[in-house]
Amino acid sequence: MNQLPKEIRPEMARARRLEWWTLAGMGSVVAAMYFAMGSSQAMKTAFIEDLLGLVPAVTFLVAARLEPRPPTRKYPYGFVRVDSLAFMASAVVLAAVGAWLLFDGVSALAAGEHPTIGPVTIFGHTVWLGWIMLAALAWSVVVPVVLGRLKRPVASKLCDKVLHTDALMQKADWQTGLAGMAGVLGIGMGLWWADSAAAAAIALSILYDGARNIRTAAAELLDGMPRQLESAEISPDAERLKRRLEARWPDGHVRLRESGRYILANVGDTCPPGDLPPLEEWMGDDAGWRLAQLSFTPPGCARSDED
Repeated sequence: MNQLPKEIRPEMARARRLEWWTLAGMGSVVAAMYFAMGSSQAMKTAFIEDLLGLVPAVTFLVAARLEPRPPTRKYPYGFVRVDSLAFMASAVVLAAVGAWLLFDGVSALAAGEHPTIGPVTIFGHTVWLGWIMLAALAWSVVVPVVLGRLKRPVASKLCDKVLHTDALMQKADWQTGLAGMAGVLGIGMGLWWADSAAAAAIALSILYDGARNIRTAAAELLDGMPRQLESAEISPDAERLKRRLEARWPDGHVRLRESGRYILANVGDTCPPGDLPPLEEWMGDDAGWRLAQLSFTPPGCARSDED
């Protein structure tokens, strides 16, 4: 289980490339937002969200490097679950950013702050700073739209919740950019509240995604049933596997849990048969590599098969 299955190695290599592209692309977005930020609440919210949005990419790269390492004396089961830990870290960051930005936006709205966007001089020409803000925000929309669309199918094939969370962060990034543009245009039209209202709407969406992912990450760390990438509901492939095992051992107690991207199955109160088919056959038409262990733990009789 510590060796990455050959079926997903090409996708894992692609995921690593995407995350390096993310650090480069979103780094350019952060730089553009910083220099164009001005006094806009929505721009400040978008800048901080884009900056902290780099966290999932970093945690994925760290987890991908640690996951294949062999077991050690201090970590006899290896580092497979580092992906689960990285997922929790990404989810907490997402929720924390949303909560802080929501508070900041609502506070500014309640205080009735009237942000202003003045002119700036560039190469001897005076232009409205709002046009520069809108250009930076447009760039902050294009980059995450492209990256998010590329990551989602890869995350699905890898059953990688960290990469999926990063794709969600990319979605939050481009939504932030659109809301920020609405806020800047609102200021230009004299609607002082549009800026803070846009910032609060952005933050609420981020907070929702973060809270949902924390639920899923907690279930995984507590050895709960494998969850879907998109929600905290039990994944369909885990449900199908459970039914197959229950049909084969109707008197047994079938339990499934998730370890990183893998499923571990246990059948209790039943002695294992003399011969078992390969683990991937139990997954049917689902990704066979996901089932990494099938064990039996009746009193006085235990067996464990690992690939």
